[in-house]
Amino acid sequence: MWNPPNSEVLSELPKLYQTEKIHTEDKIIHLHFFLGGCDWYIAEYDGQDTMFGFAILNGDTQNAEWGYISLNELQEISINGIEVDRDLYWQPRKASKIEKIRQCSGF
Repeated sequence: MWNPPNSEVLSELPKLYQTEKIHTEDKIIHLHFFLGGCDWYIAEYDGQDTMFGFAILNGDTQNAEWGYISLNELQEISINGIEVDRDLYWQPRKASKIEKIRQCSGF
């Protein structure tokens, strides 16, 4: 993975299930990872490997969904030397303020 989040960045994320009572459109997306037409938007982290967020794979907006994402698996992806990257310019914001998530979710 290019630009992996360090322990300080990861420690700032809400713990897994900490935001479960918050409607998905109001969840704060703290991290954004990408590779080609794939995007992973992260809202929570368990402190070890499991993250919760929104995934759009290969630009497939009809099947994009909220779910669990393994940080280790993202770090292992390499396609002809191209790896998942973390958006270093990402500013945390509500899911409803992210165009790609709005487009997929209908809010």
